[in-house]
Amino acid sequence: MLRFFLTIFGLLLIITIVGAGGTLYVFQKFGRDLPEYRQLAGYEPPVMTRVHGGDGRLLVEYALEKRVFVPIKVMPRLVVRAFLSAEDKNFYNHPGVDVLGVLRAVLTNVKNIGSSRRPVGASTITQQVAKNFLLTNEVSWRRKVKEAILAFRIERALTKDRILELYLNEIYLGFGSYGVAAAALNYFDKSLGELTIAEAAILAALPKAPNNYNPIRKPQAALSRRNWVIGRMLDDGTITPDQAEQAKATPLAAAQRSEIEYVTAEFFAEEVRRQLVTRYGEEKLYKGGLSVRTTLDPRLQNIATKVLRQGLETYDRRHGWRGPIMRLADGTRLDIPSDWRRGLAGASPIRGLGDHLLAAVLGLDPASAMIGLADGTTGRIPLAEMKWARPWKENQIRGPKVTSPADVVVPGDIIVVDPITMDAEKKPYPAGTYALRQLPDIEGAIVAMDPHTGRILAMAGGYSYARSQYNRATQAMRQPGSAFKPFVYLAALDAGYTPATLILDAPFVIDQGPGLPKWRPANYTKKFYGPSTMRLGIEKSRNLMTVRLAQTVGMDKVSEYAQRFDIVNDLPESLSMALGSRETSLLRITTAYAMLVNGGKRVTPTLIDRIQDRHGKTIFRHDRRNCVNCRAMVWTTQDTPVITDTRAKVTEPGSAYQVVSMLEGVVERGTGRRIQAVGKPLAGKTGTTNLGKDTWFIGFSPDLAVGVFVGFDTPKTLGRKETGSSVSAPLFRDFMAAALENKKALPFRIPPGIRLVRVNAVTGKQARPGDKKVILEAFKPGTIPTGAGEVLEGESWTAGTNTHQPATGTGGLY
Repeated sequence: MLRFFLTIFGLLLIITIVGAGGTLYVFQKFGRDLPEYRQLAGYEPPVMTRVHGGDGRLLVEYALEKRVFVPIKVMPRLVVRAFLSAEDKNFYNHPGVDVLGVLRAVLTNVKNIGSSRRPVGASTITQQVAKNFLLTNEVSWRRKVKEAILAFRIERALTKDRILELYLNEIYLGFGSYGVAAAALNYFDKSLGELTIAEAAILAALPKAPNNYNPIRKPQAALSRRNWVIGRMLDDGTITPDQAEQAKATPLAAAQRSEIEYVTAEFFAEEVRRQLVTRYGEEKLYKGGLSVRTTLDPRLQNIATKVLRQGLETYDRRHGWRGPIMRLADGTRLDIPSDWRRGLAGASPIRGLGDHLLAAVLGLDPASAMIGLADGTTGRIPLAEMKWARPWKENQIRGPKVTSPADVVVPGDIIVVDPITMDAEKKPYPAGTYALRQLPDIEGAIVAMDPHTGRILAMAGGYSYARSQYNRATQAMRQPGSAFKPFVYLAALDAGYTPATLILDAPFVIDQGPGLPKWRPANYTKKFYGPSTMRLGIEKSRNLMTVRLAQTVGMDKVSEYAQRFDIVNDLPESLSMALGSRETSLLRITTAYAMLVNGGKRVTPTLIDRIQDRHGKTIFRHDRRNCVNCRAMVWTTQDTPVITDTRAKVTEPGSAYQVVSMLEGVVERGTGRRIQAVGKPLAGKTGTTNLGKDTWFIGFSPDLAVGVFVGFDTPKTLGRKETGSSVSAPLFRDFMAAALENKKALPFRIPPGIRLVRVNAVTGKQARPGDKKVILEAFKPGTIPTGAGEVLEGESWTAGTNTHQPATGTGGLY
């Protein structure tokens, strides 16, 4: 008997030694090249970055996996217990691998051999974390061994709560849902805290096979699995029998996620994205869970988008019809009852169509064109709504007048139309009446900002983001023309001149040397006006006066001001630069104008107010001023906090106001008279370049700076007599009219020391009784004219003595 027990003991000892040795061998062999599991201690699941407008509404989301991270401490107990019951009821008791669960699974699988039942698994939540984070989805016993080894190691490195937090936030649950919070939104349109027992059980049923248990696509399988989870929750004591019965009786139901209200501002959002990538990199943008609060004002953005599209279309119609978008078929063989519907349905998508409609021309009569639309309805375009469509010719010239619809379209043409209810005389049209439209090939941009902070409130970088992602507000570098002139005049004002200073408006010629043509700048009117006030020079955009003033002040000084206001870097010191022949962007020059109206304070344009990381910590703030007393939660009769103005001074406030006053004169008496229709104090300057290739209007109200640019992406003339006054100024006017609607008319702020004196608008001298053209002029202390003043005449340069030669061909910047 003793020998028998010794034999049994020996066998058991041998088995134990072999088992231990085998286990050590397995751990040594498969545990050598495993991934570093300690990285999970600091692991943060990829979380989407959300960008919000200034009013808090969502602008755009950036993510590779749309996940909402929820810390385990705030995750509802019901949700946690549902997943533990379904996936790993012994989670808080096992060391990473549930040995009893493994043995139970082995016995069950052996029992089911030969049946059609799927093998039962025994992976713990820790093992699933090891697989999801550190291993591949390879189906093999080798991976299962590695998974078990990593599970033991993870349990030693991390707390149970941390492992569970990683699991519940990382797991994929179908429907593009990464993590339980995203799944709750996508399946039930609820937060985790709003889930019922039945809903929590459905989510807990999904990890095994999200597609097989999808409650929308496979409701029967989902119902069965849900009820199984509810039974496990009852067995584990998570819920009571009554709760289990009630949950099982609840009909299976999913709710479509509520539509998120997005603010539409594609050019703005893309510029924000570029800045975030530059600042933090793509990894942080798409996985870092940033919360970005932008400066966008949705109301102003909508106005900018609408005004720019309408303005570009209005210009485009002035210059004729370029033909249909495409054709259905040869018009003589067109099968009207069927082909036009099929043809419209199969037409290539038209980028930038916006609210316009596509239509096919079905037939013509002397008074109208019959059209068919994609929805199967028909309509007509009266001849009056096609009169604008004279044939387009090169250099934006129009062909002969339209006398019949056949001059414009033929059956089979696919065109763009808009529904219309009234004619030009406000008389009603019958139902089903449309107007012919055309997608413009000209482009442009509008940018609006707060001049006191540099916050960009609206940005429309082109006619349509779908058509072209090129942002003409920030990326296009074009000559500003006369829009640059105010900074030449500002340099003179800082040097002691006044708006009443007389400057000679007469021919100006410079000999550029042997073999080079003489440089002869000219006024837009090709006329000369003799001695004129500085104010008149800017109001009427006189080139000859500007060149003489730049020569007198010195182009080195003008170049310094261009850099000081960040319009251009390293402006060449040649006189042609004074007429705006150096390229800049719309955003840069609009920011420069903002520094005029804010009293000469430096501002930096920004699209972003604040950025917070995934933990809510602020990692960027545009306004860096500290105000401790601003943090009071309630008012207890304390004094109003005073915030220090830390903005650097770029020019004298008095000089800045004098330029503002002269630019107000541009609107009242000069090239910007169209803008008077707004009926509120506004100021600004037009800009037009050689051959009318670029047109601008940059201006402001006391608290809003706005820039408008219009031109072709490949520079070419906008047409005869098309200038900043006729093309860009109307867009500025329409934007300001809508932006300032229902707002009080505020005058421009006058800094201390400025005196407003009545002067003769022609001579610049103090007004006398009987003078007809009298205006209020702004003077700094000690500069009020008392008698006859000098006239700045400038001088012509000759080759050999000229050290600041102008470039050739810049005489047409207006």
